[in-house]
Amino acid sequence: MADEILLNEEPVETKEEVVAGVHNYSREDSYVKPEDPKVLQKLEWFQDQKLGLMMHWGPYSQLGIVESWALSDGDADWSRDGIDWEVTGEDFKKEYFGLNKTFHPIRFEPEKWADLAKEAGMKYLLFTTKHHDGFCMWDTAYSDYKITAPDCPFHTHKYADICAHLFESFRKRGIGIAAYFSKADWHVDSYWKEDTPRGKFKNRGPSYRPEEDPQEWERFVTFTQNQIRELGTGYGRLDAMWFDAGWVCARNGQDIRLGEVIEEVRKVQPGMLCADRTVGGPYENYVTPEQCVPESPLSIPWESCITLGTSFSFKYEDEYKSPREVICLLADIVVKGGNLAINVGPQPDGRIPAGAVRTLKEMGAWLSEYGEAIYGTRVCAPYKKEGIGFTQKKGKVYAIQTFPDENAVVEDSVWIPYEKEFQKVTAMAGEKVVSFVKEEGGVRVELEHVTHDKAPIARVFILS
Repeated sequence: MADEILLNEEPVETKEEVVAGVHNYSREDSYVKPEDPKVLQKLEWFQDQKLGLMMHWGPYSQLGIVESWALSDGDADWSRDGIDWEVTGEDFKKEYFGLNKTFHPIRFEPEKWADLAKEAGMKYLLFTTKHHDGFCMWDTAYSDYKITAPDCPFHTHKYADICAHLFESFRKRGIGIAAYFSKADWHVDSYWKEDTPRGKFKNRGPSYRPEEDPQEWERFVTFTQNQIRELGTGYGRLDAMWFDAGWVCARNGQDIRLGEVIEEVRKVQPGMLCADRTVGGPYENYVTPEQCVPESPLSIPWESCITLGTSFSFKYEDEYKSPREVICLLADIVVKGGNLAINVGPQPDGRIPAGAVRTLKEMGAWLSEYGEAIYGTRVCAPYKKEGIGFTQKKGKVYAIQTFPDENAVVEDSVWIPYEKEFQKVTAMAGEKVVSFVKEEGGVRVELEHVTHDKAPIARVFILS
């Protein structure tokens, strides 16, 4: 009994890193700055981008439940609340793994996705090439559980190799490409197998101890490295590879020797970034808070991945954040030095949900006016104070005043708590500065009166 319990336990590190499917993020003081000058150059590029479109998409979109996680018996307490039909856990796994046979997104149009992303002000795409369930959204040579397999009805479609067409469409519009890849694979038998003491019971980790069956683990390592190499060398320019399943790491006894294959890929993709989430070390080039924003600025590269709706995967009748909510969120992240990867889960038919489209377009409209204060900027003390956030670029300081509530009072007089030297104050997007007076602790700005039916999302002032 003791041995059985031990086999079914996950390492302590795993429980700390991933709770209810949400990853924690590595500490600032554990960051290892890359030494490769090309990687450092790409990090500067990354920190300029500020806004990315994250997309979780796969056969699971047909169910409208959380992606992959309900397959793990060890995570059933939180991940199966969306399974409201009469079915046992084992039957559910069979149903889930059979979703490839009905996944047929015939309304998928990569060019339209890319046009929407461009209009929304997105600077890079972060797309799930493979989630923990193991289903591959590209034409991999190493698995038959893929979008281009004969048992997937979409395999004859002109856009069947989804990653290939999607990446190319976004690249043509000048949008960067980051490939999400789960290091765990719950479909391949070298990770989840049943001829073990655990039997059919599955946790998020492998169903055997790698140190007790090194040959089987090496088979999984070879499989995983082959797929990473395949994506990294056969699908055009990648700006980053973003690795999920933080429990798959050397300290948990699950060493896939990621650095080994990343260095191979970098021979083809010089400077490509690697985000080995929550693992730390030289291959976590930027950290990735999930569904949260750090309280204070971070001195290292980072990106918050946050859902536009309530779920990373498509959810029927989901509720989406308003443009005001997302822009205020983006401003909060940017003034702390980070990027926002806002996640949208496409529908099973291949379309972006209408509610998400509305928000994305209105985000783009705001950014077309105020993007100068967001893109390409860096942190600027005092960062965020008294309702004003600060960024800087090319000798200019941008003071961003956000209004999270449309019913907020919009004053003609604005206090900006910025104490360093500047000569002039102007306002963006047609606002007119009547006068400004430097006082102790900041500057008082008087604006020409404008009647507002509702508070704007934000006002931006330029101190130069």
